[in-house]
Amino acid sequence: MKNKYLVIYNELVRMIQRGKFQPGKTLPSEHELTSSFTTSRETIRKALSLLAQNGYIQKVRGKGSVVLDQSKFEFPVSGLTSFKELSDQLGQDFRTYVHELTLGPVSEPMAERLNCEGDRKLWKIVRSREIAGERIILDKDYIREDLVPGLDKSIAEKSIYEYIENQLGLEISFAKKEIVVEPVTEEDEMWLDLNDHRQVVVIRSYVYLADATLFQFTESRHRPDKFQFVDFARRTKNR
Repeated sequence: MKNKYLVIYNELVRMIQRGKFQPGKTLPSEHELTSSFTTSRETIRKALSLLAQNGYIQKVRGKGSVVLDQSKFEFPVSGLTSFKELSDQLGQDFRTYVHELTLGPVSEPMAERLNCEGDRKLWKIVRSREIAGERIILDKDYIREDLVPGLDKSIAEKSIYEYIENQLGLEISFAKKEIVVEPVTEEDEMWLDLNDHRQVVVIRSYVYLADATLFQFTESRHRPDKFQFVDFARRTKNR
C-alpha cells in the first residue's frame, strides 16, 4: 500500500482541481485534516509539504495553507527539463500524442540552425502535449540521427531525453533559448485546443551535449493562458 501521506496528498490535489478549495482560500487546519483523514499530524505535514513543493499551496505564517491558482503552470525558462519530468513535478495528468516521426535529409535552413553538414539525416518529431484533458503545447523537434539513432514512436510518447541519457548514455548539458509571441498557424489549429486564442508563446531551443555538440533544435508552441514562464535572477552590485 502507498504511504498514507501520498494517499492524502493525492486526495487533496483532487479536491483542489475540482474546486472544493478555491485559489486564495486556506485549507482546513492541520488539526482538522488530522481528524478528517484519521491520521497523525506528522503524516498531514508530509502531505502539506508535498503540496507546497508541487505548487498547490503556499504556507503563510498566521494564516495557514493558502491554495494557489492552478490555471497556469510554471515553466522554468533557464531550466532544461523534459515534458515528462515537468509533468511529474506538477502532479498533473498528462499525455503525449505523436503526430509525425520521420527521418530525412537535413534542409539547408536546418543545417544552418544545427551547424551540421548537409549530408546528415535528421529526425523530425511533432508532438502535442495534453495536460488535464487539454492539448496546450505543440513541440517540433529536429534531432541529429548520427548522434541519436533508433528513435521510435514509443520513445517519443514517453521521453526522448530519458532514452538519450539512460539508453544511449549521452549527457545533455545546456541550451540556448529565445522566446517570442507569434500568430497561430494552421498546424497549431490542427493539433491544439486553442479556445479562440490567436497567438501562441514560442520557445526555440538549441540543445547541446556535454562536449558542446549541438544535437537538437526545438520549437515549442504554448497556449498563452495556461503558462507563465519563470526564472530566478540575482542582482550583482558594481564594485
